[in-house]
Amino acid sequence: MDVAGAAGIALGAAADLVLADPHRGHPVAGFGRVAAALERRTHRDSRTAGALHWAALVLPLAAVRTPRGPLARTAATAVATWAVLGGTSLGRAGARMDALLDDLPAARAHLPTLAGRDPSSLGGAELVRATVESVAENTSDAAVAPLVWGAVAGVPGLLAYRAVNTLDAMVGYRSDRYARFGWASARADDAANWVPARLTAALTVVVAPLVGGSASGALAAWRRDGGAHPSPNSGRCEAAAAGALGVRLGGRNVYGTRVEDRPTMGDGEPPVRADIGRAVRLSRAVWTTAAALAVAARLLRR
Repeated sequence: MDVAGAAGIALGAAADLVLADPHRGHPVAGFGRVAAALERRTHRDSRTAGALHWAALVLPLAAVRTPRGPLARTAATAVATWAVLGGTSLGRAGARMDALLDDLPAARAHLPTLAGRDPSSLGGAELVRATVESVAENTSDAAVAPLVWGAVAGVPGLLAYRAVNTLDAMVGYRSDRYARFGWASARADDAANWVPARLTAALTVVVAPLVGGSASGALAAWRRDGGAHPSPNSGRCEAAAAGALGVRLGGRNVYGTRVEDRPTMGDGEPPVRADIGRAVRLSRAVWTTAAALAVAARLLRR
């Protein structure tokens, strides 16, 4: 039984609910600056170079030792949990989009905080869809996944997961520069998120009725549509959310010069503005339930 670890995760999750992410001096942003500086030295058009870049940044965090004393262990776990969780900030970013939709230029300018697609030509309906999809997908990446790794491996799991996910965001996407160099980062992120994404979908089924959604709809859409998404993980989260909310997600997305026509998920109509708030409430219910499970897992740990 790891009471100190369980208490730390609970305190860190509570801190995220109350404080969200700091506006300045965020540890993850600091890691990103270190990673960018290292990339200037390590970048080559090579999978091997990319794998070594990944290892140099992730493995030291995976080897971090957690303090032994119960108070120090609780404090370290709480700080690490708060630092890597982004559930509340994700919800606030979604709510901010809702508030900005009457001002399309401002809403378009806000979209990069949620999604990587090109917002320049998007109208209100597409901004709504992008927001609902991003909230659904990032519920796993921003909150459920770090909690899973914190439950499994404590502080090293929390820190290493966030490093893996951050590197995927920085170099893991498809482009001429990162097609080979970012391969290891992208594949590592896929592996790290395989279980959390499916747990996110399962929890979406469980908690959907708590926010006025459909558990049966979430399960049906997850099973039928989750595997059609180009990502091995994101589609499970988005499909389950679409079914829970009774909306249809998917369609054409533009990422700079790259255009993707994605399969649709769910059976309803495309999401409308009111669905942003519903997606945010669903996301909060999912990740806070995941936090409770992570606390329980540490308490049951032998």
